[in-house]
Amino acid sequence: MHVIRLATQNFRNLEDGELFPCKGVNVIYGGNAQGKTNLLESLWLFTGGHSFRGAKDAELPKLDVQKGTNTSRASLALDFHSEERDQSAVLNFENGRRNSVINGVKKKTGSALIGKVCAVIFSPEHLLLIKEGPARRRGFLDGALCQMKPGYAGLLSVYNRSLLQRNALLKDISRYPELEDTLSVWDLRLAKLGAEVMRERGRYLERLAPKVHGVYAGISKNHEEIQISYSPSVKNYVENLSLPDAEQAFLEELARTRNTDLRSGFTNSGPHRDDFEIMLDGFSARVYGSQGQQRSTVLALKLAEAELLSDFTGETPIVLLDDVMSELDQSRQDYLMNHLYGRQVFLTCCSPETVELLKTGMRFRVEAGKVFPENME
Repeated sequence: MHVIRLATQNFRNLEDGELFPCKGVNVIYGGNAQGKTNLLESLWLFTGGHSFRGAKDAELPKLDVQKGTNTSRASLALDFHSEERDQSAVLNFENGRRNSVINGVKKKTGSALIGKVCAVIFSPEHLLLIKEGPARRRGFLDGALCQMKPGYAGLLSVYNRSLLQRNALLKDISRYPELEDTLSVWDLRLAKLGAEVMRERGRYLERLAPKVHGVYAGISKNHEEIQISYSPSVKNYVENLSLPDAEQAFLEELARTRNTDLRSGFTNSGPHRDDFEIMLDGFSARVYGSQGQQRSTVLALKLAEAELLSDFTGETPIVLLDDVMSELDQSRQDYLMNHLYGRQVFLTCCSPETVELLKTGMRFRVEAGKVFPENME
């Protein structure tokens, strides 16, 4: 898929106007706080998700400088090509709520857009995938799987509810010991759901790993090798176990940790404690990777996510790269500018020198919320 036209009205600090990008790499550049990230945010919102910056919908309309508050309304319009035809979508934000119009049909919510516009986003916050603990990496896995398989979101939701109920029971048992007899019922339910979650995550990483390897080889010019591997917290779980065997492995783990669970009042093992390991030339990327290597690693994960999503859905997602060039040497910057073939890319940066690396594509300068298309000579 690709974006044909983006129009903004009363959105963030952007002046009302239109953007007509090319099908390849679109570089959006300018100084800090001029509106570059706001453009990427406006595109991302058409995936049906929330702002990747954590902003609430009420914060998206333009700020009224005199009153010091946000105005109540904003609107975004997108013309795009997907499913072998041109389509359109509109997002309206009013009083902290949103609705949408898809191909002329009004929808009550913005989430109706889920599955219509496909995108992958990198922002500086994604560096925490490497720098922080397992929760960030689980979030990456679950987010990617939810885009590929909408049913996975339901599975994960049911697992998390069952986990909360088991944890509540563990706390109650400290006051009412006779309730321990009912714990096996929740063990069975949690093991069944958890086995499915682990299988989906393991299969996803198995498919993702070779794509990450290929992308990282391109970024690093084959100077470094990356490896990723699933690290489930269930000790006897290994990849390619059948569902009954995975369920049994989880049940055995719950039995092994039962006394620990009863003392702590929560479940100490299961998919909610999973992780995956990222290695560069055999060493931990988190511990030993430089800033540039860690940034390259996250980029490889996000670009590989886009490739896998394309394989699964048949649509090539647009790639949104916010402030991606910092701490990358010129060789790695050149790869992102000129070697991401077959997909539409929107990339923000501050340095005019970096912009000059672009050989083919389009450039847009952003200044005080106004977007200026520039011809490439």
